[in-house]
Amino acid sequence: MRASAETLYPIIVLAVLAGATVWLERTTREETSTSAARPIGDPDFIAEGASLVSFDASGAQAYKLVASLITHYPRMDLSLLENPRLDMQQDARRARVEALSGEVRARGEEVFLQGNVKVWRAGIEGEADLTLTTETLTVWPDEQRAASDDPVLITQGSNVAHGNGLRADNLFGTFELQGRASLQMQPRSRTPR
Repeated sequence: MRASAETLYPIIVLAVLAGATVWLERTTREETSTSAARPIGDPDFIAEGASLVSFDASGAQAYKLVASLITHYPRMDLSLLENPRLDMQQDARRARVEALSGEVRARGEEVFLQGNVKVWRAGIEGEADLTLTTETLTVWPDEQRAASDDPVLITQGSNVAHGNGLRADNLFGTFELQGRASLQMQPRSRTPR
């Protein structure tokens, strides 16, 4: 018995569809894996033990960013940091931010820090130093702003505050806790007059 063209037609169509499906799946998988392998390109420089210093309009040092390794990727204008430390100063007050890793974004205007982020701010005029810990923190050093969407712990002397996130419009001023927040403040001791 010979197969007629009418009986072979559906088999040919199914074979072409199956082949096209296999080709399409392999083509999209190769493109995805190729683009995922090099999303930011090759670095144009790598620096060990480097520091970047920014100055304000008057010529005074505004902040200093130090890292054990800085790798810059020109395609994304992105610098990856290992063990970064950001030192900032405003008048007599100093602050330091440390983390395990970080990224410098937006032409240096934004520093994203992650992994055991610790902030220390020196107290002045008899107030205790302030410390803050979180997992991630974005800092805009020129504007002295910071934000985190991760839980934060702030201590100043015997006072302790917890929050689900943080916004700070002035790193040397006040912090605004986001989400559920709690604060434990010790009463001030009264001194006899």
